[in-house]
Order: sequence, then structure tokens, then C-alpha cells
Amino acid sequence: MKEIIVPELAESITEGTISEWLVKEGDKVEKGDPVLELETDKVNVEVNTDYAGVITEILVGEDEDVEVGDVIAKIDENAEAGAAPAKEEAPKEEVKEEPKKEEKVEAAPASAEEDEASKLDVIASPAARKRARELGIDLAKVSPRDPLGRIRPEDVDAAAKGATEKKAPAKKAAPKAAEKTEFDKPVIREKMSRRRQTIAKRLVEVQHTAAMLTTFNEVDLTNIMNLRKERQEKFVEKHGLKLGFMSFFTKAVVGALKEFPLLNAEIQGDELIIKQFYDIGIAVAAKEGLVVPVVRDADRLDFAGVEKEIKELAVKARDNKLGLKELQGGSFTITNGGVFGSMMSTPILNAPQVGILGMHTIQKRPMAMPDGSIEVRPMMYLALSYDHRIVDGSEAVRFLVRIKEMLEDPYDLLLEG
Repeated sequence: MKEIIVPELAESITEGTISEWLVKEGDKVEKGDPVLELETDKVNVEVNTDYAGVITEILVGEDEDVEVGDVIAKIDENAEAGAAPAKEEAPKEEVKEEPKKEEKVEAAPASAEEDEASKLDVIASPAARKRARELGIDLAKVSPRDPLGRIRPEDVDAAAKGATEKKAPAKKAAPKAAEKTEFDKPVIREKMSRRRQTIAKRLVEVQHTAAMLTTFNEVDLTNIMNLRKERQEKFVEKHGLKLGFMSFFTKAVVGALKEFPLLNAEIQGDELIIKQFYDIGIAVAAKEGLVVPVVRDADRLDFAGVEKEIKELAVKARDNKLGLKELQGGSFTITNGGVFGSMMSTPILNAPQVGILGMHTIQKRPMAMPDGSIEVRPMMYLALSYDHRIVDGSEAVRFLVRIKEMLEDPYDLLLEG
């Protein structure tokens, strides 16, 4: 008998919450098969088994907290030895404890079913494939409830019963019906996800440990818009993606950090760590909460490289496929509340970083020109939150002004890279 334990995921992650078991007791698994999905404070990861055999006992249920090293299930490597009751040649996947009568009938076409599913690129958990073989269900005809398209055993059961709607997993059911507690009116009580708990904790910690201050400015995006209009077609032809706004802001931030290095630092004890690299975090709103994937060595990337990295990270974030390495580190963060319509805000630092730039919605406003005329211009408010323990107010203001200058002269920024 072997034990499945919570593996070490990263130095900074010591615990998590079991989001979903991908197998159940009695399931046959092969070495390396995913057996559960673990929710950590940063990402959701699949935990794989180091052994082949039959799951004999699941010790920790869904939505329960676990720590690295905890035993969460037991697996019998020898369970298949005396468990092959079928007279016909059954694939190894069917060798397990006493099968039901219908399993004997459906065992023969199992390999053909699996080959067909494989041809159609069906994404299904081992437990779902097993269940489909038991019930004689074509996986290609099963509608997954998972937004990523992964078929679970519940989806197979729903297809077997002729259900037209996707079933929610038993322990992921809808929130409790409204109940009366200490309130005079009905409420719904839900447990916060681990990631949301961590976000809440860290945001409060930042405001308690850092001397956070925010300075504001505004930028005229006329020249950036004109440049994008001029270069967009050739840019798409050459690189296969559009020239967006984020590459301009990322490159401007890198340029300003080089001139004001204390915005690219952090405090460790009584020492300042001034970073000589430019790993820029880009805040992305995901379903489970805000995440900040990092564009590594942004100073070495051209505009196309930055746009490609940001696009790939954003897609991974929304599909919950970010890896731990893509979230760790970072020397400065950019957050864009403008995509949601925010006109102005004071972004909170992403500790231990000491600076974060907030972008906001673009609005056309009448502006006084140097010659005294009035023109309607596309304007954006910028906000820089910084740790006043390291960065003086004058330095923060000049840093933000420098970003404004580079954005308003994007041709020079594009040429210098």
C-alpha cells in the first residue's frame, strides 16, 4: 500500500485547498495520472500520482485544507493482481475490484472507444474515461461543464441519463439557500476561496507595513493613437498580432525605472535591494481573483515581444493555466483599471515591490494647447502608488512625469526601444 501526499510546489507555498478530486475510491490509475486539483493562494495545480494501482481510500475531502506532506489518499499497487474477473481479454484499465455486470459487457470495445476519443482530441480525466467505458458512452458526445473543456465523471453520468444540461459536481453545488442569521433579512453565506483570502490578507498587510502614497498625472494619447493607426497594418503582417497600448506603457515604465532606480527596489530588513533587472508584472483580473503574471526582462524585448508575452499571460490567467514560475518575482507592476471603465483610482502596492502604475479609461476632453487654442484630446489619468519609506515625493512625481513624456513622444520611444 502506497500513500499519495501533497507535494512541494514552490518555496513560498506550504498549503492549499483540495478543489476537486479527479478520481474516486476504486479507480485504477497509472503513474503520472492527475488525481486532484489543488487550489493554492497563487494558482490551481493538478497533483499527479507517483504510483500505478487502485485508489483504495481518499482521506481528505473537497474544500478541505491540506499542507505539504499531508497524506491525502492511499493506493494499492497490487490490487489488479487478483481482480481481473472478465473472461474476455480486457484492457488493463479494467483490472480492478469486482466489476458490475455491465462492465463485462462493455469491456471489449474499451480500447476502440478510447482510440476514437483520442482521435477527436477529447480532454477527459482518467476517471471520466473509465466511467465512459463502464456506461458505453462516446466521450466525443459528452458536453463538459468545465469552461476549459475537460470532461469529468459527472458529465459522463449526465450524458448517460440523457441530461440536456451540465451537472454541477456534488461538492461544488450552488450556495446554500438564503438563511437568516444575525441579520434581519435573508443572506447567503459562502466560504472565501483560498486565493481570495490570500489577496485580502496581503492587501491589508501592505497598508499596515508600507508608507503608501499616490501621485497623479494625465497623459495625452493622441500621438500613440496616430502611431498605432499608421503602423498597425504592417505590424500585424509582420508579427501576427496587434500593436496595443500595453507595450507602450511597459517600455515607458522600463525607461523611467532606469532613470529612477529606487522605484525598482525593495526593503529587506535594514537594507535596500536595488534590482538591475526589469521583470514587469501585469495585473490580470481572473475568475478566481486578481493575478499578476510577470513579463521577464521587458527591457530586452521589442514591442512585438512585449505584446506577445502579455497576450499569452492574459490568456493563461483567464484559463487558469498559469504556472508558479510565471507569477513569482517581478520588480514593478502595471494595472489597467481602464478596461473596466475606471476613471481614477489609487492602486495598492504588490509587496514587496515599492511601485505600481495605474492606468485608467481613455476619455476625450477639451484641452488648452500651447498656442491658446482648445482641442479635444484622448486623455488618460495615471496614478503611481509608491512606498514613501524608499521613494521621496519629488522622485515619484518626476518618475510619473517621465512616463508621461515618453508616452506623449512615442516615436522616440519606439525608435529607442
